[in-house]
Amino acid sequence: QVQLVESGGGLVQAGESLRLSCAASGRSFSSKKMGWFRQAPGKEREFVAAIDWSGSNTYYTDSVKGRFTISRDNAKNTVSLQMNSLKAEETAVYYCAAGTPRLWIGRRPDEYEYWGQGTQVTVSS
Repeated sequence: QVQLVESGGGLVQAGESLRLSCAASGRSFSSKKMGWFRQAPGKEREFVAAIDWSGSNTYYTDSVKGRFTISRDNAKNTVSLQMNSLKAEETAVYYCAAGTPRLWIGRRPDEYEYWGQGTQVTVSS
């Protein structure tokens, strides 16, 4: 079992930065792949970024490449998402997720078993 708690959301202006953090409890954190997803009102939950269990490999949706960075600290049971140059259309609830590693990283929500409660990110234009 893995419990996840996100923090770091807030209100920023377009072009500014935010850093989201996800604190995990449970002994199996270091063996899990971790992902960040977001869901805007009236839209489906979408993949943002993921990192493999070791932290050696990271994956991003095309729209955030070069602006967002996912990282993890297995000693502290945390995963972070540094978001730079935020855009108004990235306003959403951001969720941290944990999943069992497969041959592929997984970009669908149903490929992750554990979810946090979400943190609101609002980007004003």
